[in-house]
Amino acid sequence: MRIRINSSAALWAATVAAALLATAGCASRGGSGASQPAAAPAAAPAAPARAGAKTGMDAQGNVVDSSKVEAGSGRTVKGLNGYEGEITGNPTRNSRFNRLQIGMSARQVTDIAGQPTDQGAYVTGKAFIPFYFGGDRHRYEMTYKGQGRLVFAGGGMGDYSGGNLIWIIHNPNESGYR
Repeated sequence: MRIRINSSAALWAATVAAALLATAGCASRGGSGASQPAAAPAAAPAAPARAGAKTGMDAQGNVVDSSKVEAGSGRTVKGLNGYEGEITGNPTRNSRFNRLQIGMSARQVTDIAGQPTDQGAYVTGKAFIPFYFGGDRHRYEMTYKGQGRLVFAGGGMGDYSGGNLIWIIHNPNESGYR
């Protein structure tokens, strides 16, 4: 009986085995007796500008700089079709963003809020995961002067203008440009 070896499968298996051995070898070297320099003490984290204020926001929860606001700074909400998203900042009374809901498509949003002052797309870290075909591989952002920013996730492969609304950033001082 003759056994055939698939060379690409064998190469893949050898690479995985070598990586596992290298990882195990690194872990086992901890007690080798060789003196290693002590780690430098960690620097204290920088204090926010105002007590209780998050990056890009003031102490009352108003957004002062939309480009510096971090995810998780607002409140998490459930939207249309089970989409989860975030709303950051305090909405003004006359804002067009008050009628928007998390999960809306970009087309629905522009029908309600109008055309943005500026817009653009960027890829996320998920775009670099091999064989990842899920959503949120890219983000699409619309900026409205005097209103704030809207961030969309998803869309089809190569469609950087689609997706569903996942983040509403209320900022009445928004310049309108990214």
